[in-house]
Amino acid sequence: MASILVELRKHGEVHVTELAEKFGVSQATLRRDLAILEDQGLCKRRYGGAIPTDSSTELPVAYRDRRSKAEKRAVAEAAAKLLPKGPQTVGFTGGSTTSEIARVLSSRLDLVVVTNALNIAAEMAAKPRIRVVVSGGVARSQSTELVGPWAEAALAQATIGTAYIGVDGLDLDGGLTTHDPVEARTNAVLLERAGRVVVVADSSKFGRVLPGRIADVEAAAIVVTDGGADPAVLDELRARGIDVVIATSG
Repeated sequence: MASILVELRKHGEVHVTELAEKFGVSQATLRRDLAILEDQGLCKRRYGGAIPTDSSTELPVAYRDRRSKAEKRAVAEAAAKLLPKGPQTVGFTGGSTTSEIARVLSSRLDLVVVTNALNIAAEMAAKPRIRVVVSGGVARSQSTELVGPWAEAALAQATIGTAYIGVDGLDLDGGLTTHDPVEARTNAVLLERAGRVVVVADSSKFGRVLPGRIADVEAAAIVVTDGGADPAVLDELRARGIDVVIATSG
């Protein structure tokens, strides 16, 4: 279903016959999937296909997790290696890549995790040797993040060593951005409470500017991405004093 949402975002409309040929599945399967997506408010069915809704412009984390799994795992593993050994207080915003980093680090025995992401909090709380501090706030269904004044007030009390920040857009002029301005303000508070900020962004996020501005790119101490990122942009990030880590999969 994630692939259907990608096609909706790319083309603005999808047709069952074309998708069936593209994905090699039956039209009945596609109609079922479109019905599920419509029930979730992510598309509106019409004769022979579907059109997007406003909420389909941002893929829910549950669907993002299924895309580019190898690349996300490689970025996550590279980012996780940046966390020093020994006791650490580590922060996570929501997102598919930050969720993968949390999974990689879940075997650590010496972490305090601070997060506003419900899925990360639930997964890490199941590890008896990891302490989890989760903010309050209003839950956003698209990202499973707790946002708003309550979340900001809680996060403002935290002292974080390393924060892993997931973004939907990274632009030299536009900064670090995400889909929702309220979520961006909450993430900005978590970022500001960290001694070191590690931004994780696959190459598809480069050059995108979205409505919710989290911070300037210079807020990042390190940017972890994949080999598809524009070398000129990476050189400019380095020129601005930001370390760049290129993750390789396979």
